[in-house]
Amino acid sequence: MPRNAPRPTVLPVPPRTTARDRPTLLLTGGSGVLGRALIDELAPDYDLLCLRRSRPLHDPRVREIEGDLLAPRLGLSAGAWYELALRVDVVLHSAAQTNWRTPPEEIVRTNILGTETMLDLAARADAPLYLVSTAFVANTPSEEDRERFPGATAYLASKSRAEQLTREAGVPGAIVRPSVVMGHSATGRIAGQQGLTKTIGAMVLGQVPVLPGAPEARVDMIPQDYVTRAIGALIRGGVGDGEYWLTAGSQAPALSEIADTCAEFAVRHGLPRPLRPRLIPVEAVHRLLLPMLEGTSLPASVRQRFRHYAELLLVFQRELPFDSSLGTPHCGTPVTHADIRAALVRNLESWAADESGTLRRHRTHAAAASASEVA
Repeated sequence: MPRNAPRPTVLPVPPRTTARDRPTLLLTGGSGVLGRALIDELAPDYDLLCLRRSRPLHDPRVREIEGDLLAPRLGLSAGAWYELALRVDVVLHSAAQTNWRTPPEEIVRTNILGTETMLDLAARADAPLYLVSTAFVANTPSEEDRERFPGATAYLASKSRAEQLTREAGVPGAIVRPSVVMGHSATGRIAGQQGLTKTIGAMVLGQVPVLPGAPEARVDMIPQDYVTRAIGALIRGGVGDGEYWLTAGSQAPALSEIADTCAEFAVRHGLPRPLRPRLIPVEAVHRLLLPMLEGTSLPASVRQRFRHYAELLLVFQRELPFDSSLGTPHCGTPVTHADIRAALVRNLESWAADESGTLRRHRTHAAAASASEVA
């Protein structure tokens, strides 16, 4: 920490006064997509402390700790660090560097050092730690993946290492592995547009002519409320060990189903039916698709978009389903294929509400093009 930098402080936390006080849970990553949903899930039962570096949460349900996840003791004084350990009953470590455009060494540093710091705090607090990892640690990137997609590869490697550190630390708690987190199953709402939201939106608009993957390939996705419900149940149940797959598993939709759902949604909203993306076997992506894109005169933004889709699907696709722990004791409720399909439509409806201007322009353009053809 720079010598002249202002020292972060713990915002005032009232001491416990009775045995009936609610337990205190320290959440990292509270400003993220999943973090916001975790606050909704846990606020009724816990006094929430949320670690933040700079951007306030502005949520009256939480008390905020200003600190640096990568600094020793979060950048706190020895006294503040000791006081924090006295306060905390549960640690939920959800913060991670998930931006694959970040330099790989920074991704690894953030995700590993952050886990080490929170494990240290949990040990000092004699508190269980629940680590939010990712189901895609099960995927092993190829050598070509590592060369072309260093950010995604670093992310998976750092998550695997964070899990290993957690297993070796001897701190009670559990590792949870969500797959691709969608918006809420009932409303479709999500705190920020993720790669999935942007991709299905582009498919509705007919902007994805090519995707890597076989038609039967599955894309495991899970609504955020199923994830947070399972994490909440594990914490409330006092589960002290284990690794839990918060996934759709055998209920995950095929890539071809997702494309058809997007096409049907486009028609219902007055847009031309987009052509189903041409699905290219994954092994041909490195050999044909990406070299072809790099050798064309397509605008840089278009080439970048295709690279992004390729990166997402190469990481988030599996021919075989994950295991799923949903519905097992203390691990939320199971999800069905019909639940996922319905949630996908609601996610599209939420995206359309946010992108109403974009949809309106596309409808106008399509109507003008149709009139021109008739003329």
